Amino acid sequence: MKKFKEQWQITSNWQLIFPILGILSLLLSGYLLSAPILKLFHFENTTPLIILVSLILAYAFLLITLWLFKKLENKWQVTYRWELIAIFIVFAITGSTAARLSDPIMNFVHMEKATTNGFLYWFLRIVIVLPVYQIVLLIVGWLFGQFNFFWAFEKRMLSRMGFARFFKDS
Repeated sequence: MKKFKEQWQITSNWQLIFPILGILSLLLSGYLLSAPILKLFHFENTTPLIILVSLILAYAFLLITLWLFKKLENKWQVTYRWELIAIFIVFAITGSTAARLSDPIMNFVHMEKATTNGFLYWFLRIVIVLPVYQIVLLIVGWLFGQFNFFWAFEKRMLSRMGFARFFKDS
């Protein structure tokens, strides 16, 4: 455990919540994708097979995530390595939440998928998701103690989208 804490620069026990949440997220992602993959290849969804495929997928996701950490650690300039896990979790929660919130908003403005032209529906949904995503990103980032990182991230992203004049003094 000491080596693990040193590797991730964990100085307090409460910071262990991020690697634990990260591992649980990888396992959940593997589990949620295992049944559709098994169905795609016409395998019977038995519990041992689902567990095996879930663990294989989780391990693959772990390898991809660790590779991404190596690529982004210097670019994002975080103080501690465990913050990378927190940042990835924030991005995952934010993306899922923004997508979920866009559905009731679309229904509120009477734009249902079944009754609206497909191109118009998806264009409007993306237009709605973008500002929802920006707001949710800051809120979830704050909840995970990463507000400063995400505020700087938002300013860079919105500046690239042509909104630089709004961030001149901040």
